[in-house]
Amino acid sequence: MKTPALLLTTSVLFSASAATAAPEVVVSIKPIHSLVAAIMEGVGEPKLIVEGAASPHTFTMKPSNARAVESADMVFWMGPDMEAFLKKPLEALASDATVVELDDAEGLTKLPFREGGAFEAHDHGHEGHEHEGAEQGEHDHAEEAGEEHHHEHVTFDTHLWLDPMNAKAMAVAIEQALAKADPENAEAYAANLEALNTRIDSLDKETAETVAPVKDKPFVVFHDAYQYFEQHYGVRVVGSITVSPEVVPGAERVQEIHQKVQELEATCVFAEPQFEPKLIQVVTEGTDARSGTLDPEGATLTEGPDLYFDLMRSIATNLKACLSGA
Repeated sequence: MKTPALLLTTSVLFSASAATAAPEVVVSIKPIHSLVAAIMEGVGEPKLIVEGAASPHTFTMKPSNARAVESADMVFWMGPDMEAFLKKPLEALASDATVVELDDAEGLTKLPFREGGAFEAHDHGHEGHEHEGAEQGEHDHAEEAGEEHHHEHVTFDTHLWLDPMNAKAMAVAIEQALAKADPENAEAYAANLEALNTRIDSLDKETAETVAPVKDKPFVVFHDAYQYFEQHYGVRVVGSITVSPEVVPGAERVQEIHQKVQELEATCVFAEPQFEPKLIQVVTEGTDARSGTLDPEGATLTEGPDLYFDLMRSIATNLKACLSGA
């Protein structure tokens, strides 16, 4: 019979062995890094590529990122439509790694990419898209060409995690991939997935309750990243300043949005932490619209298993605060 001390020693050795056996995992962006970290909790810690306030829309790989990808056993990313910067490095450096593209996960709700800022798309569907597309022809050619080039192959909105049901679908794909690569820790991954699903269900209910009082108030966002949040919670996004955040909107586009903010009596116009806030001042000048900040990718948040929850709560509370005038 093992003594208590021997049992403790055996347990410690087993835990150390399990941790050592965990694969080297690299994740592209904060929201999905948070989901991977939650499922790996107690087993290992995934590395993050797009750190701090950097945006995947404008990110450039550093040597340390390249080394991490090259030494990885597994890489999780949304896919080339979100992290275009990662496509060639994965082909060149991750030939021995298991690469998991999460925008291919089963059970995802995918919404079509909206051209031209999508004003009034919430109420008018494709009719609003066509109207905006026609107006867009009047704008600066450089802006139009830049947006068209960036999105020429994009058929759906890639900010999938902003629907919590999509987050759950991606979490299943993450757990399955990890369990296949690391069967010794499969039970831990499965238990963590169950706990994560419970937390997401609770978060979903909390978020719905937070935004319920301001659901009907119209607002404008910096770029069209919130479709999934909008559809899932029924909030009223009436337009975006730019389609592609890496493309600065031209003067005509800014003037058009300024007029739309007045015509639609938008309650708030939201900036994002990574991009130029002066545009928000120009768009809201002379109107009754307030300004706020939304962070769809967690730029200002601390990475880790709690980030996804902090991100969704931040969007909900910032929406409520600005739209209610609090």
